[in-house]
Amino acid sequence: MPERSPETFVIDYRAAEQLLGARDPRGAVKLLDPLVSAHPENTAARLLRARAFFAAAQLRPAELEFQIVLEREPDNAFAHFALARTLERANRSTEAQRHFRLAAALDPRPDYLAAARFDAN
Repeated sequence: MPERSPETFVIDYRAAEQLLGARDPRGAVKLLDPLVSAHPENTAARLLRARAFFAAAQLRPAELEFQIVLEREPDNAFAHFALARTLERANRSTEAQRHFRLAAALDPRPDYLAAARFDAN
């Protein structure tokens, strides 16, 4: 396989966004895998791949990708919220609650606040 150019990776990233929007998360993952392999430090690509894994119900890979994003960007409210949704979907509600609350504390959006349930125990 010939070496890929930075432009090719940008095209693949944009195409993966389109595939995810068109509800083809597995297609998005296929486009993002080489990009993440070549540029493991690319947090945006990892976040998009995590979203694609989640949409494809691949919860463990989604969880791992969201965790990598949060190691690099601990103040990323969306990544906390998405990790919480992933954990919730995996029936790990206690772990999820922590991330819902972190997301809401970082960004008090109505959906984050509702999920955080600060008025509950």
